[in-house]
Amino acid sequence: MNFHINGKAYALSHETSITVSAALDLYFIEPQHSTFAVALNGDFVGKDAYETTKVNNGDSLDVLMPIQGG
Repeated sequence: MNFHINGKAYALSHETSITVSAALDLYFIEPQHSTFAVALNGDFVGKDAYETTKVNNGDSLDVLMPIQGG
């Protein structure tokens, strides 16, 4: 299975699909950030759906974090 998170390719040989939550675990190296938004193939995914929304072969996730500044 191949998918992208913020443009970076991820390949999993043993999975046919994973949840958004599992994909985020692959993406975050540091402890989980508290504030971010997720879009799967351009569609917003609410936090309550991370455990049930599937990421399939060829899908693209965008993880958006706020930027401070002025």
